[in-house]
Amino acid sequence: MLRREMLKSLAALALVPASGFAEEPGLQLGDHVPFDAESVRRRAMELAASDYAPRPLIPESWRNLTYDQYRKIWFDGRNALWAGSDKPQRVDFLAPGLYFPQAVDVNVVENGTARPVAFDMGAFDKTDKFPEVELDATLGYSGFRLRAELQEPGIFQEYAVFQGASYFRGIGAGETYGLSARGLALKTGDPMGEEFPDFTAFWMETPQAGAGSVVVHALLESPSCTGAYRFDIAHGDTLRMSVSAEIFARTELSHLGIAPLTSMFLFDETMRQRFDDFRPAVHDNDGLLIHNGAGEVIWRPLANPLTLQISAFSDNNPRGFGLMQRPRNFRDYADLEALYHSRPAAWITPQEDWGPGSVTLVEIPADQEIFDNIVAYWRPSAPIVPGQSHRMNYLLDWGHDPAPKADMPLRVLNTAIGGRPEGGKIVTIDFEDGPLVPEDLERLGIVLRSSAGSVSPGLVQRNPETNGPRLAFTFKPEDASLIEFRAQLRLDVAPLSEVWLYRWTTA
Repeated sequence: MLRREMLKSLAALALVPASGFAEEPGLQLGDHVPFDAESVRRRAMELAASDYAPRPLIPESWRNLTYDQYRKIWFDGRNALWAGSDKPQRVDFLAPGLYFPQAVDVNVVENGTARPVAFDMGAFDKTDKFPEVELDATLGYSGFRLRAELQEPGIFQEYAVFQGASYFRGIGAGETYGLSARGLALKTGDPMGEEFPDFTAFWMETPQAGAGSVVVHALLESPSCTGAYRFDIAHGDTLRMSVSAEIFARTELSHLGIAPLTSMFLFDETMRQRFDDFRPAVHDNDGLLIHNGAGEVIWRPLANPLTLQISAFSDNNPRGFGLMQRPRNFRDYADLEALYHSRPAAWITPQEDWGPGSVTLVEIPADQEIFDNIVAYWRPSAPIVPGQSHRMNYLLDWGHDPAPKADMPLRVLNTAIGGRPEGGKIVTIDFEDGPLVPEDLERLGIVLRSSAGSVSPGLVQRNPETNGPRLAFTFKPEDASLIEFRAQLRLDVAPLSEVWLYRWTTA
């Protein structure tokens, strides 16, 4: 979905002073309807027992808005939900149209009842360049964003947004939006095409004064399944979402993606020669990190191949996985607008045994940074048959480096690949420094394997900038068009570094 530039423009409205809305009408709420913890689950189960019914489209005049026209209308923060109250959250609602051709239902929950938030053009500001549009009963908001006092009292800053299909984003305090998460992924990378479930309705629980979190319930619908979701969202330097969900199958779900993350990777030092760009690198995230059930810590640098690539890392009861952004200096990107150095990483921690399956990485060719071309998710081995349901609970942390640190081996800081004048390729892998790194690097053992081609033994030297070890090796592909590499540093036979995995392709 091409939402990156649109969301960046909306971020300019993220700082809104706390105030009332004396001259504004405010949001209008509908009639009270009973609501409890099982309401969304019952609704999802009922819907799964019937055929899928698509939601109506909003009027064509809204769907035909151009990107520039869509930017001419915005929510007036003075009309935010709970504005002017002692509630610790503010909720802004987002206009329909452009990439969002269907409305979502939004409800406010308090004292055991839910009230729908009515669509109101009076809650928006717009310029005189915004065109005339039709107003009818199909209209509604396309999503919402959450704001709280993240850094300064009285200043409510945006920290999460739910908008489009089942997409949502989060950031830690002071960060810039980057990667997205989704409620569910179906048939990602499938030759027959991907299916995108939608969050069609939300219920927001009214927080108590002083609460540092907010609870959002969501109903998911698609031709293949329905789902009931609960998000407990706590903002901070690291934003934590506790996600509980149950999926109900309408058809057999054999290619299911749990806790999917979607990101952008255009280029870095492994493929710099393909892009004529003043910047050293362009990406929201640069690697997939996996803590597998066997206790290994795996680092897989991301790539932007010329053909679709799908990698499956088989596992049983994974401890966690996520998309990281390890280069954190401005000079790593030199981009004054995109601010890639301040984009968040996201980390998934299962809250129960997930059984056998695979962490799956999909890398899609891209020639511009507006395309989200990276997807990572957990794919369970067993399908979900019609009439059955699947429960899942996990933590989703957004922040600078949200992966657990306890007993973590040396992290990979950077990977670079380039040609050699005498033929072949040279690969350098920089590892961070650590208390266990010996002064004499000759004590380190090197594990280096490749699936094809010829590979040199490898050499470890100290990087004077990081003070950590650098592993360098050369390889010649020979007749191979695809090579899988595995490398690790060891000390006295024990693992010292993460396991570095890389797929090299000619295409």
